[in-house]
Amino acid sequence: MTTPTFNDLLTTQVGNEFAASQQYIAVATWFDNQDLPQLARYFYRQSVEERNHAMMMIRYMLDRNVPVIIPGIPAVRNDFASVTEPLVLALEQEQEVTRNIEAMFRAARSEDDALGEQFMLWFLKEQVEEVASMSTLLNIAERADNLFDIENYIARETIGDGGRDSSAPQAAGGAL
Repeated sequence: MTTPTFNDLLTTQVGNEFAASQQYIAVATWFDNQDLPQLARYFYRQSVEERNHAMMMIRYMLDRNVPVIIPGIPAVRNDFASVTEPLVLALEQEQEVTRNIEAMFRAARSEDDALGEQFMLWFLKEQVEEVASMSTLLNIAERADNLFDIENYIARETIGDGGRDSSAPQAAGGAL
């Protein structure tokens, strides 16, 4: 079995980012349906951020003349039994993305692809913030005496950078 190339992994990750975007829409919708507007708003924004990540990867592939194939995505989870379930899912998703980005970085390095390696550095930095944000949100939810405590925390605090980072790579078609 051959090891996937950096470009193969990048194509797969485009699909993973779109899948994460869709999953975050499902999470946001679930929170919205539970009358938790702050959590809903947070995850609607996260969905856009994940979409932008996919579009950054597409822009990179276009700029490097790498064939772009948009993979399909698996079905998302829509039903949750408690407020912590979607947060656990989100944290696990971000941890998986971190492992994927690390693998892409290693692949670029092993292929002596300095541009690919450099491109992945921004995503590695981004994943530190993503995992930390989801960990904090889950911790707050687990410690909260009631759901309003979580809502108040999100309304009061800044969690992550909200997808606004001037050092971010360009997104194909422009970031939303």
